[in-house]
Amino acid sequence: MALLEVKDLAVSFVTRNGVNKAVDGISFSVESGKITAIIGESGSGKSVACYSMLGLVPMPPGRIDGGSALFNRQDLLQMSESELRKIRGRDIAMIFQDPMTCLNPYMRIGEQMIEPLVYHRGVSKAEAMARAVELLGEVGIRDPETTVNNYPHEFSGGMRQRVMIAMALINEPKLLIADEPTTALDVTIQAQILQLIADLQKSRDIGVIFISHDLAVVADIADEICVMQTGTIVEKGDRAAIFDHAEHPYTQKLLAAIPSGGKEDTVEHDDTLVRVENLRTWFNAEGQIVKAVDDVSFDIRRGEVLGLVGESGSGKSTIGRSLLRLVPVTGGTVTFDDTDVTALEGRALKDMRRRMQMIFQDPFASLNPRMTVFDTLAEPLLLHGIENRKSVAQAVLKLMDDVGLVRSAVRKYPHEFSGGQRQRIAIGRALATRPEFVVADEPVSALDVTIQAQILELMQELGREYGLTMLFVSHDLAVVRHLADRIIVLYQGRIVEEGSGEQLFTTPREAYTQQLLSAIPGHSLGSTPAVS
Repeated sequence: MALLEVKDLAVSFVTRNGVNKAVDGISFSVESGKITAIIGESGSGKSVACYSMLGLVPMPPGRIDGGSALFNRQDLLQMSESELRKIRGRDIAMIFQDPMTCLNPYMRIGEQMIEPLVYHRGVSKAEAMARAVELLGEVGIRDPETTVNNYPHEFSGGMRQRVMIAMALINEPKLLIADEPTTALDVTIQAQILQLIADLQKSRDIGVIFISHDLAVVADIADEICVMQTGTIVEKGDRAAIFDHAEHPYTQKLLAAIPSGGKEDTVEHDDTLVRVENLRTWFNAEGQIVKAVDDVSFDIRRGEVLGLVGESGSGKSTIGRSLLRLVPVTGGTVTFDDTDVTALEGRALKDMRRRMQMIFQDPFASLNPRMTVFDTLAEPLLLHGIENRKSVAQAVLKLMDDVGLVRSAVRKYPHEFSGGQRQRIAIGRALATRPEFVVADEPVSALDVTIQAQILELMQELGREYGLTMLFVSHDLAVVRHLADRIIVLYQGRIVEEGSGEQLFTTPREAYTQQLLSAIPGHSLGSTPAVS
């Protein structure tokens, strides 16, 4: 018998604009010792379905319209809040997407970990703390006897996620729900967390629901895959059925969105536009010198897309910001079209920035929430004198056309758009001045795979139309391989390898490059179609 049996679950939200059906009659099951993956884009209802079973959807505006969720033969949907509280954190545990918002920044890790054990099992604090130390070691935290007393901010993203996993396992639950637990992580850390969850699931014989927007992520670990679209499960099956014989168009669309294959129209470029020589960007952090970028040299040729790949903390974003003088450069030179950018000041630097622009990772943070799309796109045009008050409206509408935004949205604010649409606005703002060179800093890392595919395709089209030279910064080699003419691999502020995408993928020389390649989700799929 299944550990969890969900039948005809329906959840809706009552809004001023009517009733929104978030989950519309879905059915699935989870067995002990097995991983059931629920896959779908943002808004498909996958998280709401799992949250509603545990009473974590606020009611109102949410409501359960029907169905059952039998866990150990008890219907979770019929339980009172006090009954659910006894199950949550004990028999059913959850790993949330963003550990930094789920962990209390004012409490030490150990204190947070022992709470569910003390609350549900009534064990002593000393015994609970010993168990916490043991579990931290089990999930790969170094020196657990010491780090158990650390605060969340003292851990990296990957380590915080390991802490969340340890906290979820401390009561030895029967069912573990992992809600996008690797979305914000580098591919190497993501691979470690996926392997960790799979290993713990096998060793403890627990059932796992793994929620993700990325089919490639669950390719190697899921026993059963349910594909969700707009509140319904459109297809389900084992790994072979989904990856080799997908029948529903939406599943096929998700598979097609997995980046694979190299850039199709790679050409040789001779004319150097950007030359970086012995670049050093160091920071003073509480008396310690951090060598974020340490003696890096490379060229970017006119019309070329150069990929810059590395994990968080490797210095890749700092390089991008250094080229545009958005952070102080410690040493070395950056030459743009025979002009030493590192020597420019004041008006000369402002004029140069018209020709060099940046697309930031998080458009919600980089776009001014008080400015409409029109104001956002018009500002650089007016600032640099490219358009005047009379001509700017037509130029803004042309930019919206170029980046695939409907003209009727021109007076909307950033919060009224989806993540992918906000990134289109950010791209439009970067292109407003008709720059020759663009630094794209992780522009698709926070997006659903289908939206990511759209943005990558858009950037390719705009690159050709605008004749752009681009530095594309990412932690994901598969994405960069699809877009870049050449790729530089960065590790701890230094270049460790350089070459074409095909060269790095087929004959990587350095162990670190090999590690990045092996960590790509679904790397074993091999024949997944490229982004079209």
